[in-house]
Amino acid sequence: MKKPIVIKIGGATFGKHDPILEDIVKLQKRGLSLVVVHGGGNVVTEWLKKQGTPTSFVRGERVTDKPALEMVTAVLAGLVNKQIVGAINALGGKAVGISGVDGAMIQSRIAQKELGYVGIVQKVDPAVLVALLDAGFIPVVSPISFYAVNRPRNAPPILNINGDPLAGEIAAALKAEKLIFLTDVAGILDRDGKLMSKLSGVQAKALLDSGVASGGMIPKINGCLTALAAGTTACIVDGRQADALVKAIENDSVGTVIRTV
Repeated sequence: MKKPIVIKIGGATFGKHDPILEDIVKLQKRGLSLVVVHGGGNVVTEWLKKQGTPTSFVRGERVTDKPALEMVTAVLAGLVNKQIVGAINALGGKAVGISGVDGAMIQSRIAQKELGYVGIVQKVDPAVLVALLDAGFIPVVSPISFYAVNRPRNAPPILNINGDPLAGEIAAALKAEKLIFLTDVAGILDRDGKLMSKLSGVQAKALLDSGVASGGMIPKINGCLTALAAGTTACIVDGRQADALVKAIENDSVGTVIRTV
């Protein structure tokens, strides 16, 4: 199997007529092997509001009790996942939607008790991904994981999980050629707000330790560092730019590129 490219699509960059999906189909038709990981927390919040279910956050992460877990699973593994898969197939691509629960692919444990049913990855079994890639499909992975470690007997077998570190774990398990985060900012910015176009893993880690990188950039950089440890080049780019994905794959000419050295 040729080395795949793992693409993380954030909710802020995905819309009904998103050019990102058109680019994904073009790249698949060129013979590239692609895996898509998506988020969609904003859609979950909308549906929780519709159902009158309160949402709370701790340090920016959603607290997921049992009612919220049911909604997260329905929206991310159902609605959002199938919208993306349907759009790719409608554009002439070949995609299959799965979650981390399928084939016990993403095995996790509780991250922090105060967050409820939110997981942290313990193991990735890429067998399902490899089978789909070998068959010519784009696996589209929703951030729902299998509660495999230290699960109480009465607990659900599913955990919510952050899609950014998940993408890094998948890239590492597949020894991917590249991991690309498509987000709604230019890339990683320095203290003066200027784009840092190239970083080493050591430099990226220093941005975390110093607090220069904050908020939603933290899990993205952590995902990049996980992938880097397996020899994967990582990129964080503005998915709203025309041809951003193609440029990130072909010549590293957009966003922030992170390499081991």
